[in-house]
Amino acid sequence: MQTGTRPAQQTASKPLLFGLVAAVVVGIIAPLTLPHVTHPSMVYHIILHIAAVAIAAFLSIVSLTAYSRAGGARTLFMTMGFIALGVAELFYLLQAAAIPLPFYVPAINIEASHIITLVMLMMFGLGVLKVNK
Repeated sequence: MQTGTRPAQQTASKPLLFGLVAAVVVGIIAPLTLPHVTHPSMVYHIILHIAAVAIAAFLSIVSLTAYSRAGGARTLFMTMGFIALGVAELFYLLQAAAIPLPFYVPAINIEASHIITLVMLMMFGLGVLKVNK
């Protein structure tokens, strides 16, 4: 008999959780993009970004769950990286669907999605390079 182990916790099935998250993401985003999918080549571009948003949302939820259970700076940085990935992909999706929102930062002459992608890379880098003492 093992001592010092955690009691068994009820966890949701990851495929079931992914299906639920994907359904919610598609249910929320699809109505926004429907007027823009009539262009023959854009439909695939929009589907690609919807899939990326769904995957990023799923990974964010899973990493938030892992952080709430285990804690730690590395897990927090990885969680923040997945959340930034989701936000950046959402911006890319809205740009692909030609939904007019302010994605451009005129003071520095750069798109906001590129800044968020840089933040995402920094969070993943901090999560990987963080040294536990």
